[in-house]
Amino acid sequence: MRAASRLQDALAAKTPVWGGWVVAPTILGPEEFTSSGYDFVGFDVQHGYLGDADVSLMLRRLEYLPIATVVRLPTPEPAPIGRVLDAGADGVIIAMVESAGQAAAAVAATRYAPSGVRSYGPLRTSMGTDPAALQERVSVFAMVETARGLATIDEICAVDGLSGVYVGPADLAISMGHGPADAWTHHDVRDAMARIHHTVTSAGLVSGVHAGTGTLGRTAAQLGFQMITLVSESQALRHGAAAHLTEARGAPAAAPDRQGQY
Repeated sequence: MRAASRLQDALAAKTPVWGGWVVAPTILGPEEFTSSGYDFVGFDVQHGYLGDADVSLMLRRLEYLPIATVVRLPTPEPAPIGRVLDAGADGVIIAMVESAGQAAAAVAATRYAPSGVRSYGPLRTSMGTDPAALQERVSVFAMVETARGLATIDEICAVDGLSGVYVGPADLAISMGHGPADAWTHHDVRDAMARIHHTVTSAGLVSGVHAGTGTLGRTAAQLGFQMITLVSESQALRHGAAAHLTEARGAPAAAPDRQGQY
């Protein structure tokens, strides 16, 4: 029997699954996402200002709260992946995956020998100590966000042990010769995202995407994506702060924040 995974449970129970994003050390951010009804929170070790120790402390704080956790890392290097899993993350998202080999390396980093290269060292005894159960609870997502990744999406989805593919619209748009703001409006990029989603779901995997706003999250859900990140804690704070100031001044509502589509 696998150790508990709130992420796997959420993905099995509902569509879509909504996520918040954390880019800096914070206690309040993840808890506010939880109290607001979000299904998961992602910790960004690629673009965010977070280290292993920061993530470990925040994961520990969320241990008894009803929200799933994932960590985005920049490479499939085994040691950092193993550390965040030992600290209790339900899953990892590996950025800039462009080949089946990179996806396979990411999976191997979450599996103990002989299936992979993960070193045994659980930090959260509440998850249990059985290696088979510990690796079974882990979800592994390849982040496809370039034209090269798009070209190899069939091979990536064929990697054994991969849980899903998570799309990064901004980098995908840039790699296709467009601006990051074109990610959801240019038909070439929208078609590419639709193709990724179709290929992923046809392979029986979870399709995820970084939306960046609630409005774009609704669009992503309409396209069929299941695991959808809406906003980061900094975006939510900025949006809420601006809304309160607008209310106080009696001014027209501000335009929606379209940043954070990475």
